[in-house]
Formats: sequence, C-alpha cells, structure tokens
Amino acid sequence: MTVASMPIAALSAAILLGAGPAAAADLAAESRAETTPPFGGEANTAYAQELWAALETARLVGDNTFRATPYDGRAPHGGVLVTLEGDIDVAGHTGIALVKKNYRGEVAGPAGSTLDKSTVADNPDDHLASVTVMYRREQGYDPDHDNWFWAKYTPAGDLMTNAEDMALAGRVAKGGEKGCIACHQRAKGDDYVFTHDRLAGE
Repeated sequence: MTVASMPIAALSAAILLGAGPAAAADLAAESRAETTPPFGGEANTAYAQELWAALETARLVGDNTFRATPYDGRAPHGGVLVTLEGDIDVAGHTGIALVKKNYRGEVAGPAGSTLDKSTVADNPDDHLASVTVMYRREQGYDPDHDNWFWAKYTPAGDLMTNAEDMALAGRVAKGGEKGCIACHQRAKGDDYVFTHDRLAGE
C-alpha cells in the first residue's frame, strides 16, 4: 500500500465502522501530514511521480499525448498554451486532472512573443518548456483549496524546482502571496480553474 492510498482506506474504514466526525477529522489531518511540508519533500515528490505515470497512461502527457488546439497564453505559463483534462486514477483515488502545456520558445511572456499558435501546432514538441498540472486529490487533502495537488514538470516528466530548490509538487505555495494557489484562488467560479467553472462545489 502506498502512503498516498493509506488515508483513503483508513477514512473508508472509519465511515464503515461508524466513526464520528472527530475521527474523520483526525484522518484528514493524517492525510495532510503525509505531505508536510506543503510542497516539495519526499511524499509530495513520490506522489507527483505516480501522477505523471498516470497522466502518461491517460495520454495527457508524454510521447503519445493527445493533440489539442493551442491558444494565446499569459505569464507565468507562456505565450502559447494547450490544456487537456480527464479523470485519472492515482494510488487508488480517481480525480480530475487539468494539464497545461506551456510553450515559451524565445518568449518571456505573451507580449512581444516570437512564438505563434500555428508554429506550436505544427511542431509542439520543439517548443514545449514545461507542463503544469492540477489534480484533485481525496477529501481532506487540502480542504481550504478544494483538495488540489499542484505540480510543475519538465517535458520529460522531471519535477521542476523553485529558487530555494524545493520541488514544485504538493500544495504550492500554500500560505504565500505568490505561487499556484495564490494565483488560482482568483479564478471565477470558486473552483481554482480559469478556463471554466464547472467544478465549483464538487
């Protein structure tokens, strides 16, 4: 049994055995404790590796990925973007994954970009700079932020790091003024997603 699947099984057992709200809260806290600190660290890194493997199987990343129409992007992701999504299973939990492929080329941002959508559409692998992922984990993982797990990968699936050499995987960067959570909490629809709000209240 993986560390990520343990709290799910324990929570299910608690419900079946009629455990009260306090016990369920304790199990939710245990789930979050497995990924302390909020991002980076061994547990988050290991989970991110399982997540990438599941994304490859679902053809949301990797050499055999589905192709989609590029669109104009913006900082911090890049001047041209592609977004894919689907339900995938990671460590016994099925959740929705939103995958953003960030194409930069020579771009520092959308303004003055020398990279256009048709160039990316014709040769996407030549211009892919990074892949950012939101994956909705089990209830109790991060209830303050809809239980989203965040990760940023190289095109080959290696985790990228911040200036402090922390792997960008987990609750990035919970409590900070910048980072995935700080930016996405401004999305309309109360679901941390900019492209739509159909996940609100799930």
